[in-house]
Amino acid sequence: MSFVHDCIIIGAGPAGGAAAYHLARSGRSVLLLEKARLPRVKPCGGGVSPEIASWFDFDFSPVISARVSRVRYTFRGDDPIEADMGTVEPLWMVRRDAFDAFLVQQAVAQGAELREGCAALGARLQDRLWTVDTAEGPHQSRFLIAADGAKGPTAKWLGFIHRKHRVAGAIEAEADAEIRTKPTDRVHLDFGTVINGYAWNFPKADGWSFGVGVFRGKQNQDLRQVLAEYGRRFGLDLAECSVEAHPVLLWDGDQDLHTPQALLAGEAACVVDPFTAEGIRPSMFTGVKAAEAIDAALRGDAGALPRYSEIIRREVGSEMVWARRLATLFYRAPETAYRVGVKHPAAAPHMARILVGEARYSQLAGRAIKRLMQGIVGG
Repeated sequence: MSFVHDCIIIGAGPAGGAAAYHLARSGRSVLLLEKARLPRVKPCGGGVSPEIASWFDFDFSPVISARVSRVRYTFRGDDPIEADMGTVEPLWMVRRDAFDAFLVQQAVAQGAELREGCAALGARLQDRLWTVDTAEGPHQSRFLIAADGAKGPTAKWLGFIHRKHRVAGAIEAEADAEIRTKPTDRVHLDFGTVINGYAWNFPKADGWSFGVGVFRGKQNQDLRQVLAEYGRRFGLDLAECSVEAHPVLLWDGDQDLHTPQALLAGEAACVVDPFTAEGIRPSMFTGVKAAEAIDAALRGDAGALPRYSEIIRREVGSEMVWARRLATLFYRAPETAYRVGVKHPAAAPHMARILVGEARYSQLAGRAIKRLMQGIVGG
């Protein structure tokens, strides 16, 4: 244990991979710990904003499975609305197993050290050094990034016992090309089938990623049954798919994301969108900013880590306030919201611009909320 890394990152998802890449590229010694072996199965809708391309200096094309420029909305499977997204860039569709592994490969190529199949068993700060215990022995670093997701233990090890978040639930499945029966140039979003949430079907070059999620209130449906019924609309048999249920930590208010010599990033920082449950883009953003903060701290900037919390509050939290307001109204009265909101001619382009990073909630949500309130009050 004689070598002390500049930073240990726990978790090799989008946040951990992004942080590892940028720290290694800055010449820092980085150890990336991942409990699974990559590529690992990760059922996920896999919609990624092309905005992330501006945060890296390599091409993501090898892991973009499809580019989608159309969206089809339904309410309980009926009353369809289909529209062009109208964005400059289409929405990327990725397989998370390939996407995450590719991002980590770029970090390793910059000099990051990857230990896969190596779970962190504990972390403690002593004499200004972090010691992270693993089955292969302890590792030490000056700084630490917790990027091990919703179920990871690192945040608690760092003292974040009561993080501000709203726990949501989702169940997702991956379907292969042999049972794909619908066009691949559009995403499908269905409201009303899921209480306090929605169902989705995202195309890939070699199949589908589909799922259902509850994002407000308590979950009181058999989500696996709902997912099976939703899949049958597309000719999909859930028994032939890889299925995974998981919690989702939605943003539910500003909070500090730093502690002495450590940061929370990704879903460990509860940065998932409370309206759409988008998590990849905000997670990667926190990874990029965490790397910048730790690089600055290593150069002697004592305010770098507190400033990270402020940046995430300003850049992510301020937007999530609007997303949460929109979610509260929309999921309270989904039928009315579908009629006066989703079916409004501007709805599809506006939401698409938010998803691909060409617009922000703060620019567009105010009008949508006013329209929803008028529809709810007017019946």
